[in-house]
Amino acid sequence: MQDDQNNIPNDDGDSCRAPAGRFERTVERVLFGSRWLLAPFYLGLVVSIGALLVQFAREMLHLWEHILSGGAPGGTISAEAQTTIYVLSLIDIVLIANLVLMVILSGYDNSVSRLNVDSEDKPAWLGKIDASGLKQKVFNSIVAISAIQLLRVFLQADQASEKELWASGAIHLVFVLSALCLALSDRVGAGAKKG
Repeated sequence: MQDDQNNIPNDDGDSCRAPAGRFERTVERVLFGSRWLLAPFYLGLVVSIGALLVQFAREMLHLWEHILSGGAPGGTISAEAQTTIYVLSLIDIVLIANLVLMVILSGYDNSVSRLNVDSEDKPAWLGKIDASGLKQKVFNSIVAISAIQLLRVFLQADQASEKELWASGAIHLVFVLSALCLALSDRVGAGAKKG
């Protein structure tokens, strides 16, 4: 006879202590604890934000060099277009840094451990984005970054081949369609859960 989950019947029908129950609990504890192996990945992403900061400083330096030189065109594009390209590069880096930060905080909060941050400047979305919401935000950010890249390519259209222009437009369209498909699948999944 089996009295509880820790006892299993032996060949004679008697109950004995289940070593498999202890083994199972140990395996489950190890598996649950393995989530902490993700922490170095998130710390590595923090370092990558530092690398983006260095790149941002370089782009800012290029922008100021361009402005202090009187905006003299450095090639076949106008000074205004060149200034816009530098500013778009800065926006691009900021969007990527925001995306990385969102992945760090939401990913850690969802997969490793709850962030116990009680502060007035705590982001409103922190603790509210699940894996599905994070995927959607990542795709939305990728679409925005892709749009900026596309605008940059079109501002330098006279320096790009027609093939490069079409490829940039096609890549952006793929990102937009992918984001729409992801949003649609999430909506269908949410509707199925409610139904």
